[in-house]
Amino acid sequence: MTAPGASGQAPDQPEAPDRESDPPGTSESSRQPPVPRRATAVVASVLDQAASSLTNIAVLVIAARVSTAQGFAAFSMVYLTFTVLLGLNTAYVGQVVVLTRGEAAATGAACRSGVSFTALAAVAGGALLAAAGVATAVAGGSWAGHGGAFLALGLVLPLVLVQDTLRYTFSTLRRPGLALAADTLRLLCVVPALLIQPQHTAPGLLVAVWGLSAVPALLLGLRLLWPRVRGARTDLRPYLRRGHLGQRFAVEFAVGNASSQLAVLGLGLFAAPLAVGALRGASTLFGPLNVLFNSVNAFGPPLLNRFGGPRATARAAAVLGLLLCAAGLAWGLVLHDLPDGAGRQLLGATWQSASSLLPATGAQYAVMGLGTCALVTLRVLSPRATLSVQVVFSLLSVVLMLGGYLLSGSALGAAWGLAAGSALKAVAAWTRVVRLPAVE
Repeated sequence: MTAPGASGQAPDQPEAPDRESDPPGTSESSRQPPVPRRATAVVASVLDQAASSLTNIAVLVIAARVSTAQGFAAFSMVYLTFTVLLGLNTAYVGQVVVLTRGEAAATGAACRSGVSFTALAAVAGGALLAAAGVATAVAGGSWAGHGGAFLALGLVLPLVLVQDTLRYTFSTLRRPGLALAADTLRLLCVVPALLIQPQHTAPGLLVAVWGLSAVPALLLGLRLLWPRVRGARTDLRPYLRRGHLGQRFAVEFAVGNASSQLAVLGLGLFAAPLAVGALRGASTLFGPLNVLFNSVNAFGPPLLNRFGGPRATARAAAVLGLLLCAAGLAWGLVLHDLPDGAGRQLLGATWQSASSLLPATGAQYAVMGLGTCALVTLRVLSPRATLSVQVVFSLLSVVLMLGGYLLSGSALGAAWGLAAGSALKAVAAWTRVVRLPAVE
């Protein structure tokens, strides 16, 4: 599963390059099995990303429809917490697993170790969340609010995190079609499971149903993975060592994505819980654009590398950025003109508060398209240049979001603050691109 960019970025799935030949001395038993053709693998990867993004969109839309505005605000805060944990696991485990290359024994061991580490870490993290949920419910005297929802998240966290980690193992094994099969089953299970819930369902029950609906996809994924990792050695020590590559990826995620999400969560905990529901509802409506942004992140670098020179790469990325910007503006206009009846069908009681944020959120997604392409260009031409841009301007986005809320006293100010932060990040990233010596 993936969550939206500034409101939750979905995970990338880099594809391993096809191996031209086996190294000398490779035995028949250690060779990788035949892999799908590159075009087929790319199509399967894009469809898998679309299925994962569609699952996130469907979950939030259906939850908004069957909840009260207060209930969806509580659900949104819990789902936002899950999004942060998912992103950290993707950075610390998933992105490291997909970088594994070599013989079947090496990739099998990496996949098995990654899944095992995720399971253990999720159990530990889930226990802490469950304990916090119990304490909150007892202190508040009710299990119907945030306490029950966080308790439910703690109980289902191992299921949903391990199921998502399997996507990266299949990417490493160059079997994106298997990830597509599991994620499609996930989508087919979660949608009817949430649709049959009665109106005004408690957020804790919604979280539990959402999590338990991952079981069929989890079992299918493990069944498909097992023949490819049978006999491989599980080694958790690399994940615990200082200098583990995932630590750098986790830092980049924390400053690039998690900071703004945690700020939104803090806004709900200490200021206005309904603001979280409004922000989350508005960003959910822009879910289709997240599919495009995630695809650019996943497949942009290898495609841009084919343009030959830095100038040609930068020009191609600029054109793509303008197209994504136009798509964001067009989608924002479509949503802005959506009749109230159709909006209530999508988001239920949350539509009233979310609809007022659509101009600001549309502007944010438009400039996010430009910024995404700039950061991908830097990743291709100067990989070390992205971290500083992410650190400074992601933190600035948090300051602008909180400042916008304090100045306006509403979620609309926070939304315009996020839009301003995304615009400044895009400007800074493109400035860094045009100042590269090879591009000037």
